[in-house]
Amino acid sequence: MRFDTVIRHGTVVTASDTFVSDVGIKDGRIVALAAELSDADEVIDASGLFVLPGGIDSHVHLDQPSGDGIVMADDFDSGTCSAAIGGNSTVLAFCMQEKGQSLREALKVYHAKAEGKCHVDVSFHLVITDPTAEVLGQELPALVEDGYTSLKVFMTYEGLRLRDDEILATLDTARRTGALVMVHCENEDAIRYLIGRHEEDGKFEPKYHATTRPIAAEREATHRALSLAEIVDVPIVIVHVSNREAMEEIRRARQRGQKIVGETCPQYLMLTADDLDQSEMEGAKYVCSPPPRDKASQDACWEGLEQGVFDLFSSDHCPFRFDDPEGKLNDKGKRHFRWIPNGIPGVATRLPILFSEGVMKGRIDINQFVAVTSTNHAKLYGLYPRKGTIAIGADADIALWDADKRVTLTNEMLQHGADYTPYEGLAVRGWPVRLLLRGKTIMRDGRTVEPTGHGNYLAREKSSLTKGGF
Repeated sequence: MRFDTVIRHGTVVTASDTFVSDVGIKDGRIVALAAELSDADEVIDASGLFVLPGGIDSHVHLDQPSGDGIVMADDFDSGTCSAAIGGNSTVLAFCMQEKGQSLREALKVYHAKAEGKCHVDVSFHLVITDPTAEVLGQELPALVEDGYTSLKVFMTYEGLRLRDDEILATLDTARRTGALVMVHCENEDAIRYLIGRHEEDGKFEPKYHATTRPIAAEREATHRALSLAEIVDVPIVIVHVSNREAMEEIRRARQRGQKIVGETCPQYLMLTADDLDQSEMEGAKYVCSPPPRDKASQDACWEGLEQGVFDLFSSDHCPFRFDDPEGKLNDKGKRHFRWIPNGIPGVATRLPILFSEGVMKGRIDINQFVAVTSTNHAKLYGLYPRKGTIAIGADADIALWDADKRVTLTNEMLQHGADYTPYEGLAVRGWPVRLLLRGKTIMRDGRTVEPTGHGNYLAREKSSLTKGGF
């Protein structure tokens, strides 16, 4: 057989194995894993490099409505470009249903936003904000069969959050249809009460975003979400966990026999609430929800990764420009933390941070790195074995990593739409130097080399978790 491309002399890494092998690619798929493959139109020398599955970031916000006068910094062009720079070949973005809107209307809008603009492959999670009888009884079951097999609900943010009875109804529909539900867990009533107390005391600076969203508000909502899932008997994903207390709720639920997936993010390993306590509104750069906590919470999140409480490591990329009247420093945001857009950029830095801080510092091994950044995402969200591994028949989504390459992070190199990165100046060891999507090089040495539009939309199977195994 003559191959389109052969990757030679690299060290192949999957979630379970590490071995030296050449990789033969034809028609966008991996067709051979063997020594001394050579008959190819293109030969890539991967000597001294790790050959990893392309990263899958399953928690990304792009071109999403964010309130009056606020504009998200990344559309699908810039956001997926930045994803590729960081070694990701697939992202799962959110399709936000607005109040009074049908799910199909929302999908039509988001498909139009993404069409022809993606550097990497893309799929959508549905965000349910208006769970009417028609949405849950007719639309959602049909859409699950069409490949929209995951959805998200919020327990916070006025206008987005669902009441407990609405969450139960949504979970029950998920149980009947095989959809997988992600839950943002924070107690909105507690947060609103604390905001009122802060306003009475004249506390409006960015640092008070963190003190109005305490660990207890996340822990309580996590416990409540797990209890609701137990009542309906359905698996759920607890997203962006920031602390030990919420993590232990997940651990205890598993001990009770519940099927629960936990996710954490780079900001909870690298940032703390002290980052919000800066002069000249600099703290606004770090406003996200849940907020970064403290050093003990960082240590707990590392423990959760090391011990497998967290199956997923995602970015929760939610970018806004800082010095911009449509971003963090909008007129109302300058005066009150509650109007600072929630979210930070991170799709390009997710993998290098975990590789450097996790693999190179001995906290996790490289197989676990592949699992929590790619393979588990593919399995959980209905893309495996097409995505998330290096195996015969899989899409040739491959990232070549130089484990010894040392990089100091700057905003410019990340090529997203935000005007800052929360990790400016961070020195990392290990970097993706080349990325293939379906066998075609789309990024080399920090630059995309294919035009916008090479990425495809992905319909997905039902989750391995809802089908009984993960």
